[in-house]
Amino acid sequence: MKKPNNYEATPASGDYVPVALGGHLLIIKEVAEMQSRTGKDMIKVFFDFASGDAQPAYFSNVFRDDVRPDKKWPAAGTTYLLTEDVDGNCSRQFKTFITSVEKSNPGFRVDWGEGFTRGFQNKLTGGVFGIVEEEYNDKVHKNRKLRWFRSTEGVLEAPVPEEKLLANGSRSRLPEDKDGFISVPEGCQEELPF
Repeated sequence: MKKPNNYEATPASGDYVPVALGGHLLIIKEVAEMQSRTGKDMIKVFFDFASGDAQPAYFSNVFRDDVRPDKKWPAAGTTYLLTEDVDGNCSRQFKTFITSVEKSNPGFRVDWGEGFTRGFQNKLTGGVFGIVEEEYNDKVHKNRKLRWFRSTEGVLEAPVPEEKLLANGSRSRLPEDKDGFISVPEGCQEELPF
């Protein structure tokens, strides 16, 4: 048998090490301004685990080892933050991100305006990872995700957050029509919530 291409670099099954739950030292790879699907201002933060963390360069290694031709930075190493809340004020998550980066990098202050995103590259911050339950393709999955940012001070001793579970009602939804209304199957005898 001829040795397959890329045999040495291909990881064997069972060699996968998941993201450890709890606190991590993060290094910001990139921040990008964008808009949500509903037109709200937000930022997209790409990060990795910094040297000094128990899993340094974790997402860089996952990206490097990805053999797909259209590979992307790992989803678990990416987070999205709305800049404003429903009332049009600064969102708590966005403010937490900004203050965490400022506290973790003495002398660093955000450059509001044109250079906003450039200032974050290679800055340190802390992040706490936990289990988040999500529904995808009609199946419920438990994923390890960044739950929140915090400064690097004491982040490695941060407790593992409680699992964030889906609300019972969101696990099985009735299909919606194009107009946004729920389709109630004919003959449905269940009480409607109105």
